[in-house]
This record gives sequence, structure tokens and C-alpha cells, in this order.
Amino acid sequence: MAITVKKITLWRRESGDRPGLMAETLRPLAGYGTSLKVAMGYRQPGGSTAVIEVSPVSGKKAVAAAQSEGLGASTIPTLLVEGDDRPGLGYALAHAIADAGINLDFLVAQVIGRKFSAIFGFGSEADAKSATGLIKKAGRAGKK
Repeated sequence: MAITVKKITLWRRESGDRPGLMAETLRPLAGYGTSLKVAMGYRQPGGSTAVIEVSPVSGKKAVAAAQSEGLGASTIPTLLVEGDDRPGLGYALAHAIADAGINLDFLVAQVIGRKFSAIFGFGSEADAKSATGLIKKAGRAGKK
């Protein structure tokens, strides 16, 4: 499988941190049959504010459900990158972006079996667009 790079919109909610916040946020999306590829939650430094980010959210009912729980479309340019994993791939992708002088706002990556999935966030649409080609090229390099 070749590496795929897709621009996505993260839906984001910031709230006071408390038990059950993730479940509360996801409940209405599950009720409309939304199948999420991304769901992440974390506390901001200091521990009192939590952030939840999900994607994709599409369709009128799912958008309304997301908004009912305080989720809104993030303006952070974000790429979802998926493909076959191999040793050194994370470094190759990060190195290609760094060599181009592009700063990452965030990176979340995981490997399940032989597949990887990563979410890259950027400071500008121009950086995300430039990174798309760099990631594809770096992903092709070194393939067996």
C-alpha cells in the first residue's frame, strides 16, 4: 500500500477537565452513526482544561451533533497520513519536513500491525500543502 495523504478537518472542543468528558462528547456522534478515524483527548498544561479532537465529522446531523457538544471545526491545517509501516519511516517523514524548514504544530502517530497512521498539524495551509508532496516523496524513498 502506498502512503496516502489527505487533508482533514479536526473538530475541537476545549472544556474544564472532568471524568466522562470524552464519552459525553462522543455520545451524540455515535448516535448518528459517525465513524471516526481520529479521536484524541488530552489535558492542557496545568491540568484544568481538556481538549478533545475528532475527525471526520460530515453531514448535517453529525455536524449538528458535534456542535451540540461544543465541537467546532479547527482552523489548524491538518493532514492524515496512512500506509504500510517500515523501520525508520517516522524519521524519514519528520526529516523531510524539517529539511524544508517547515515547523510542525503537532504530530500524533501510531502503528497497528503493519500499518501506520499519523496526523500532522501545521501553522499554515501553505506549509501543509508543501508537506503533502514531501511526505509522499519520503514515503516512497527506501521502499523495498
